[in-house]
Amino acid sequence: MNAIELNHIHKSFGEFAIQDLTLTVPSGTICGLVGENGAGKSTTIRLLMNALRPDSGTAGVLGVDVSSPEFRAVKEDVGVVLDEAYYPETLTAAQVGKVMAATYRRWDQGTYDGYLRRFELPGKKPFKDFSRGMKMKLAIAVALSHQPKLLILDEATSGLDPIVRDEVLEIFNEFTREEDHSILISSHILSDLEKLCDYIAFLHRGRLLFCDEKDRLLEAYGVFAGTAEQLESLREEAVIGREASGYGGVRALVRREEVPAGLELERATVEDIILFMVKGAKK
Repeated sequence: MNAIELNHIHKSFGEFAIQDLTLTVPSGTICGLVGENGAGKSTTIRLLMNALRPDSGTAGVLGVDVSSPEFRAVKEDVGVVLDEAYYPETLTAAQVGKVMAATYRRWDQGTYDGYLRRFELPGKKPFKDFSRGMKMKLAIAVALSHQPKLLILDEATSGLDPIVRDEVLEIFNEFTREEDHSILISSHILSDLEKLCDYIAFLHRGRLLFCDEKDRLLEAYGVFAGTAEQLESLREEAVIGREASGYGGVRALVRREEVPAGLELERATVEDIILFMVKGAKK
């Protein structure tokens, strides 16, 4: 069973539209959803949670169509962290736990208390006095404490310092060691996604440009660094995007299979692939 299935989704908002979005996240994997601000990442997540209805197409989570009555029960199996945490301002972390215990049938208070200690979150401080990082940690603690099978995370590591962010990524890795546990995570911190994800999906202006295994992407592309003349000698279809570098040189993302054998290339990162593809799209 796939954790997530989006099939030919269309959703219009005036001049912006999600266009023919088809995306599958296999069970037991972590998929990173990337794209510039306004690309449609948060809209995609809202469609998955049935907070928005598509103009056409279907969305499924854990084998259930999100528009069906059965999806209400499936929500118990989905932990969600949005780019902003929303809890009543006067509640403390301890009180949030009591509310969640009355909300989720499988709420595990011991797990929740463990995450509060692990994240060093005060039990008696009101939510309105939390920093952004503390708010995100609380939301992550809640999402992990009702025994979900799927985590949907929208900028969940935003606002966290590098040390805590690294710890959170390890927690997400631990979560998917269970074969039926899966994660969809959107983030602007592409190095996090390169470290964490099995798949990378790239949305650009409402269109999915690719969804592929991370390791396959990193093997397929390389970065050329040299002169403009050297770059022009390559086949046009080999070059995805380019930029000027110091002293009149150029850097470019290229398809390894399209360049001559033996041409020295730098290793491409996920960030290189995304940024150069955007530059290529603007040509």
